Amino acid sequence: MEDMRRAPTTIVGWMCMTLCLVSYATAFSHGASLSACTDMMPRHLRAQLHSPSNNYITLHTNMSFYFPGDKVPVTVRSTRDFMGFLLQARRVSNDEITGTFVFIPPGSKLLTCFEDGDTVTHSDKSLKRNLSFVWKAPDQPIGDIKFFISVVQSYFVYWAKIESATVAQRGQN
Repeated sequence: MEDMRRAPTTIVGWMCMTLCLVSYATAFSHGASLSACTDMMPRHLRAQLHSPSNNYITLHTNMSFYFPGDKVPVTVRSTRDFMGFLLQARRVSNDEITGTFVFIPPGSKLLTCFEDGDTVTHSDKSLKRNLSFVWKAPDQPIGDIKFFISVVQSYFVYWAKIESATVAQRGQN
């Protein structure tokens, strides 16, 4: 008699645990959380960081310098599909997130880490390879910048803070 009561309790326990894990796993399918803003690290269970030198991603802009208020095109190219990403522009002098993204591709959304639209993340877990963005520099001088992207290839494999070449600011006083 006691075994008959344990079976439904065990099944209910397994169902609850499974639902909790599934809801946690899908929590990041609609973009990175705000907790990733500072260090750009995904918050997945058992995710494995891979060496930046072994990534399949290039982060590029066709501009080597910009003026305050300029719009800078940014492209992400990958030789392999990936599901998620987090993209930011940061000041070289102090690593602060700066500027806003004014154009983002489908499957992406703006995230507010410190200011509206200063970060872009994925909005779904569809496979991605080539993405184009436009970043707008603040109207006041901020100095040289670099773009950084963290990419999640799968739930368990990611690369953090892949960086672009420096984009120098012109027109400083």
